[in-house]
Amino acid sequence: MTDLRKTLKTSLAEARARLEAALKEEGFGLLTEIDVSATLKARLGLERPPYLILGACNPSLAAKALEAEPDIGLLLPCNAVLKEGEEGVEILLQDPRNMFQVLSQEKQAALKPVV
Repeated sequence: MTDLRKTLKTSLAEARARLEAALKEEGFGLLTEIDVSATLKARLGLERPPYLILGACNPSLAAKALEAEPDIGLLLPCNAVLKEGEEGVEILLQDPRNMFQVLSQEKQAALKPVV
Protein backbone atom coordinates (compact mmCIF):
# COMPACT_ATOMS: atom_id res chain seq x y z
CA MET A 1 0.00 0.00 0.00
CA THR A 2 1.30 3.46 -0.81
CA ASP A 3 0.45 5.78 2.00
CA LEU A 4 1.75 8.62 4.08
CA ARG A 5 2.01 7.92 7.83
CA LYS A 6 2.63 9.94 10.92
CA THR A 7 2.41 8.84 14.54
CA LEU A 8 1.47 11.44 17.14
CA LYS A 9 2.04 10.89 20.84
CA THR A 10 -1.29 12.42 21.77
CA SER A 11 -4.94 11.52 22.28
CA LEU A 12 -7.17 10.47 19.42
CA ALA A 13 -9.24 13.64 19.86
CA GLU A 14 -6.12 15.85 19.63
CA ALA A 15 -4.77 13.94 16.62
CA ARG A 16 -8.12 14.33 14.89
CA ALA A 17 -8.24 18.07 15.62
CA ARG A 18 -4.72 18.51 14.24
CA LEU A 19 -5.55 16.46 11.13
CA GLU A 20 -8.73 18.45 10.50
CA ALA A 21 -6.82 21.74 10.85
CA ALA A 22 -4.13 20.56 8.41
CA LEU A 23 -6.74 19.41 5.90
CA LYS A 24 -8.61 22.69 6.20
CA GLU A 25 -5.42 24.61 5.39
CA GLU A 26 -5.32 22.69 2.09
CA GLY A 27 -8.98 23.36 1.26
CA PHE A 28 -10.35 20.02 2.46
CA GLY A 29 -13.36 19.40 4.64
CA LEU A 30 -14.70 16.19 6.15
CA LEU A 31 -17.72 14.58 4.51
CA THR A 32 -17.87 11.23 6.26
CA GLU A 33 -16.79 9.45 9.40
CA ILE A 34 -16.76 5.73 10.03
CA ASP A 35 -16.03 4.60 13.57
CA VAL A 36 -14.79 1.11 12.72
CA SER A 37 -14.26 0.12 16.36
CA ALA A 38 -17.82 1.07 17.33
CA THR A 39 -19.27 -0.72 14.30
CA LEU A 40 -17.35 -3.92 15.02
CA LYS A 41 -18.44 -3.73 18.68
CA ALA A 42 -22.11 -3.15 17.81
CA ARG A 43 -22.38 -5.69 15.01
CA LEU A 44 -19.95 -8.42 16.02
CA GLY A 45 -19.22 -7.83 19.69
CA LEU A 46 -15.51 -7.36 18.92
CA GLU A 47 -13.37 -5.08 21.06
CA ARG A 48 -10.81 -3.16 19.02
CA PRO A 49 -8.60 -0.14 19.69
CA PRO A 50 -10.02 3.13 18.34
CA TYR A 51 -9.99 3.21 14.52
CA LEU A 52 -11.63 5.99 12.51
CA ILE A 53 -11.92 6.46 8.76
CA LEU A 54 -12.53 10.08 7.77
CA GLY A 55 -13.59 10.98 4.23
CA ALA A 56 -12.04 14.29 3.18
CA CYS A 57 -12.91 16.34 0.12
CA ASN A 58 -11.54 19.44 -1.57
CA PRO A 59 -14.46 20.57 -3.78
CA SER A 60 -12.22 22.35 -6.30
CA LEU A 61 -10.00 19.31 -6.76
CA ALA A 62 -13.00 16.96 -6.84
CA ALA A 63 -14.62 19.04 -9.61
CA LYS A 64 -11.41 18.95 -11.67
CA ALA A 65 -11.04 15.21 -11.11
CA LEU A 66 -14.65 14.56 -12.15
CA GLU A 67 -14.14 16.66 -15.26
CA ALA A 68 -11.06 14.63 -16.20
CA GLU A 69 -12.62 11.27 -15.28
CA PRO A 70 -16.38 11.04 -14.60
CA ASP A 71 -16.00 7.66 -12.83
CA ILE A 72 -13.41 8.97 -10.36
CA GLY A 73 -16.08 8.89 -7.66
CA LEU A 74 -15.00 5.31 -6.99
CA LEU A 75 -11.84 6.78 -5.44
CA LEU A 76 -13.51 9.69 -3.64
CA PRO A 77 -13.61 11.02 -0.98
CA CYS A 78 -9.97 10.85 0.03
CA ASN A 79 -9.77 8.73 3.15
CA ALA A 80 -7.71 9.41 6.24
CA VAL A 81 -7.34 6.80 8.96
CA LEU A 82 -6.70 7.47 12.63
CA LYS A 83 -5.85 4.41 14.68
CA GLU A 84 -4.64 4.02 18.20
CA GLY A 85 -1.49 1.97 18.64
CA GLU A 86 1.23 1.29 21.16
CA GLU A 87 3.29 4.31 20.07
CA GLY A 88 0.37 6.77 19.92
CA VAL A 89 -2.20 7.68 17.30
CA GLU A 90 -1.18 6.80 13.77
CA ILE A 91 -2.56 8.90 10.91
CA LEU A 92 -2.58 7.34 7.45
CA LEU A 93 -3.33 9.14 4.19
CA GLN A 94 -3.33 7.74 0.67
CA ASP A 95 -0.37 9.15 -1.23
CA PRO A 96 -2.02 11.32 -3.93
CA ARG A 97 0.87 10.68 -6.32
CA ASN A 98 0.02 6.97 -6.32
CA MET A 99 -3.73 7.05 -5.70
CA PHE A 100 -4.72 6.93 -9.36
CA GLN A 101 -2.36 4.14 -10.48
CA VAL A 102 -5.36 1.85 -10.96
CA LEU A 103 -6.37 4.01 -13.92
CA SER A 104 -5.04 3.91 -17.47
CA GLN A 105 -2.00 6.03 -18.35
CA GLU A 106 -4.23 8.35 -20.37
CA LYS A 107 -6.55 9.00 -17.41
CA GLN A 108 -3.59 9.40 -15.06
CA ALA A 109 -2.21 12.09 -17.38
CA ALA A 110 -5.58 13.87 -17.40
CA LEU A 111 -5.64 13.82 -13.58
CA LYS A 112 -2.05 15.02 -13.13
CA PRO A 113 -3.12 18.65 -12.41
CA VAL A 114 -5.31 17.39 -9.56
CA VAL A 115 -2.53 15.38 -7.92
